[in-house]
Amino acid sequence: MKSFLLLIGICLTISSSSLIASHASATSSPSMEKDHHKVDVSSYFRDHEGTFILRDLKKGKTYIYNEEQANKRQTPESTFKVVNALIGLQLGAVRDEYDVKRWDGVERAFDIWNQDHTLGSGMRYSVIWYYQDMARDIGATHMDEWLKKLSYGNKDSSGGIDNFWLDSSLEISPLEQVDFIEKLVKEELPFDQTIMKTVKRMMIQEETNGYTLFGKTGTRLSDSGLGWFVGYIETGDRSYVFATKVDGSGTEAKTITMDILKEYGFMTE
Repeated sequence: MKSFLLLIGICLTISSSSLIASHASATSSPSMEKDHHKVDVSSYFRDHEGTFILRDLKKGKTYIYNEEQANKRQTPESTFKVVNALIGLQLGAVRDEYDVKRWDGVERAFDIWNQDHTLGSGMRYSVIWYYQDMARDIGATHMDEWLKKLSYGNKDSSGGIDNFWLDSSLEISPLEQVDFIEKLVKEELPFDQTIMKTVKRMMIQEETNGYTLFGKTGTRLSDSGLGWFVGYIETGDRSYVFATKVDGSGTEAKTITMDILKEYGFMTE
């Protein structure tokens, strides 16, 4: 396997303090304690401004392309479905990943959304109406309590119970996304262990003999000017958390992420 160290070897290593000095107010404290290194993957961002972050959980090292963007908070869009699912399952707003919600008959932007869905299929196809309905069942008070308990981004749900994560009040930085996913991987979040395992299972994108890729995209649908792909990849006994954000779509962010992971040997059969 082509080692990611080949990439690191041609990049400038920098300290955590120098990386975040000018953006400390935008980053969460866990990221500020990590061992940060700059990497140059600019060739993957020729058509988009953005950032890529990879964290080696075994070594505790974080590799960052474009630290300014890595610290900039923006709306999580559909990456928030991961949090929404965890809270919904913990509070019993849904029973399990197979809990069905009936389509209301309203024609929406994507054909796949115009049918009944489960929590799992809603995650897989990023069905906004399912997760909006679940958020209403969770309720504003409980949602606000959980955002604070999780210290998720700016913790601001004032934009409305079924809209605050969609180009609205809630914002989070890519580094904060990585911190959150790391805690999910390690099952260190304040949810039942079985619930965290369920949500991680719903995040599986690809599974081979060599690796398992977990992730969630997010796209700002109002203008497609913000795209996310966050998650992690397991290879053998190693886990690497990633976050990619671009001034494009979630699909484009996912493509960039997978291209980088493939190039540097994380996605081998």
